[in-house]
Amino acid sequence: MTTSRRTRIAAPDRAAAGEVIAIRTLISHPMESGFRRDATGQVIARDILVRFECRFESELVFAADLAPGTAANPYLSFHFRAERSGRLRFLWRDQAGAETREQHALVVD
Repeated sequence: MTTSRRTRIAAPDRAAAGEVIAIRTLISHPMESGFRRDATGQVIARDILVRFECRFESELVFAADLAPGTAANPYLSFHFRAERSGRLRFLWRDQAGAETREQHALVVD
């Protein structure tokens, strides 16, 4: 199942061969831990992202397992050495298995 959540990806469109580039991602998600209560005292149901992956084409270049302690709207930043042109593919998976996917083209000169 694929969901549509608002995401932001900051990565260069072009890089020199061998250059280390910074990649930053942000996704809009409440990351409810299941421990908070609403104004009426009812427990707010747990709703968290559990996995983030970034692949260059099919090669995994960065992954993170997320937990209830992760802040709302998770921001992740990491570095990647650009060796060839291709697509960066991003995946966020929630506890129910729903996925949000994005991609970004990278041209290496």
